[in-house]
Amino acid sequence: MGIVPVSLMFQFISTVFQAYIYQHMKTTKQLTLAILLVISTQSSSFAWGAIGHYVIGKLAEWQMKPQTVEKVEAILNKESISGVGVWMDNIRSDKKYEYTYTWHWVTTANGEYDPSIQEPTGDAYSAFLKIKETLKKGGLSAEEERDQLRMLIHIVGDLHQPFHVGKPGDRGGNDVKVSYFNKETNIHSVWDSDLIENKKMSYSEIATELQKRISPELVGHYNSKTPADWLREAVAIRPAMYDIPANGRIGYEYIYKHYHHVEERLIAAGIRLALVLEEIYGS
Repeated sequence: MGIVPVSLMFQFISTVFQAYIYQHMKTTKQLTLAILLVISTQSSSFAWGAIGHYVIGKLAEWQMKPQTVEKVEAILNKESISGVGVWMDNIRSDKKYEYTYTWHWVTTANGEYDPSIQEPTGDAYSAFLKIKETLKKGGLSAEEERDQLRMLIHIVGDLHQPFHVGKPGDRGGNDVKVSYFNKETNIHSVWDSDLIENKKMSYSEIATELQKRISPELVGHYNSKTPADWLREAVAIRPAMYDIPANGRIGYEYIYKHYHHVEERLIAAGIRLALVLEEIYGS
């Protein structure tokens, strides 16, 4: 059993508690189980954190046709699209799903997909393409379709967290140690959750703010890109991601300069998740 730092444990508990309040869809038993699961695992990288995934799901819901949302949520057993966004993180320590452990990230040196440098068990990019085609083909049991759909929703979000489209050598920024307002962490975690949590807003408030910026022209722009372009977009902002002071101390200046990239990635992910779900389940 791995030992999780106390700071990480309480950060996770805080995030789960927010999810409980925001979604009103977890029982006390389920909440307790989620906390116990994170304590029993060594993993510390959850793309976007809970709030980011909820924002992406909510933005997607708002771009979709109501009848498509209803159809998708029926498959999800009445859970919301935004609500299942963190499911794939919550099951990372479940042996039943251990084959998906490496499906949260993809490695690329220059923005092009190279299968020779991926994990033997797969990656986020190839998993997304495979799951999308599986869902479009159909013929799954209710449980299989629900699981595949929850994975798809999560992976679209992961592919828009730039450090989950990582460069070789530093494990998606996990090996790049920084001090975030005097908290010892790494640059990956800063982008996963710290930058978003600095807003001190609920996921619904953040989503509402970002929704105001979405226009038909912006939807058309993002939906004109292919999944291969998603990887190139992440690599294009690497200079900003690694714009870390020499002393490794990150604070308001870094947030001021680069938080807009986080917002842009959340918006892009929400728009594209809506498109993917409409392609699969829309009329």
